[in-house]
Amino acid sequence: MVEEKLLYFAFVWLMVFVSYRNYYKKEPHKLQGAKYDIIKWKFYDNHCYNKVMKIIRKFWYILAIVVILGILFLPRMVIGTTKSPKKQQYTTVKRHDVKETLTLSGKIDAMEKATLKFQTSGKLSWVGVKEGDKVNKYQALASLDQRDVKKALEKKLNSYMTDRWNFDQTQDDYEGKIISDAFKRIIDKTQFTLNNSVLDVEISNLAIEYATLITPIEGIVTKIDAKNAGVNITPATAEFEVINPNSLYLSVTADQGEVTKIAQGLSGDITFDAFTQMRYVGTISAIGFTPKSGESSTVYEVKVTLANPTDTTFRIGMTADAIFTTRSAKDVLSVPSSAITTKNGKSYVQKLVRDKPVQTLVTLGEEYDSDRIILSGLSEGDVIND
Repeated sequence: MVEEKLLYFAFVWLMVFVSYRNYYKKEPHKLQGAKYDIIKWKFYDNHCYNKVMKIIRKFWYILAIVVILGILFLPRMVIGTTKSPKKQQYTTVKRHDVKETLTLSGKIDAMEKATLKFQTSGKLSWVGVKEGDKVNKYQALASLDQRDVKKALEKKLNSYMTDRWNFDQTQDDYEGKIISDAFKRIIDKTQFTLNNSVLDVEISNLAIEYATLITPIEGIVTKIDAKNAGVNITPATAEFEVINPNSLYLSVTADQGEVTKIAQGLSGDITFDAFTQMRYVGTISAIGFTPKSGESSTVYEVKVTLANPTDTTFRIGMTADAIFTTRSAKDVLSVPSSAITTKNGKSYVQKLVRDKPVQTLVTLGEEYDSDRIILSGLSEGDVIND
């Protein structure tokens, strides 16, 4: 190893230094013109050798510190970097229940959610709610200034009365007389005029109705674009939203492989990211027949009804995981899938026999998550290498 070579190199230089200090300090006359052979390193050039020795004599304390530090710390580095062999783990084969689970992720949504807009533009004259208010079904939320539409209705009513009088008068004028084609056309014209007046009145009535925004569901007001009266609005600039908190559900998505493993009525455990310590129960109420739009891959919406949707801790948009048990088997002999090896189309496990692992042929059954059912080759109580 590199650390061992460095340690050996430092040790050699220490021996060189000690040899020099002990030998040539006692007999300095042998320093000049001599031929030296130290640890198979030969110096034949006295001039070069003298320069090297001069440097060593000048900085001998630095060399000594480096060598000592290397001797002290390199062995620790070598020991610290040595990896201990992986400890073998063993598992006792037992009979127990196994299951396969499927986890689907999604967020809270509401089945009853109404987005309300005015049908016409106008001046906002009244706003009767604010965000967070609870409202009843068919309750008025806001209204436009109705003075113009009411005057228009009065005008239409007057026109209707005039047209009605003309129609009745025409009928009276020709009552009991032989009606020619010309007279018949006059009667038909007054009838058409009267019909149009009726339609005008109905349209004016609708305009008055549209001037008041009414919620079709009960719930909580979650959005108001125009919060103050007195401003001119259009249908696009004044939007109200009401959500029924009693209709909350968890909307999750399943891909093509996952959607075939679940069915309507399947129950599972739900864990919210906001309440990691709490567990809730949910049941699949609907599975989308067509792929969900706006997704990068083919996924289907799965609606999971919460056991307690009126829980006030739930909020629209909260994320959660729903865990469903798609299949299970009771009282079967199984081992971890990681303990199984395959060779030439056959499956083996390392069974402990007399404290030694022995490769044992096994027959496999179905796989459930991280467990594999063993049909033959092992018995309950056997110990295998996991």
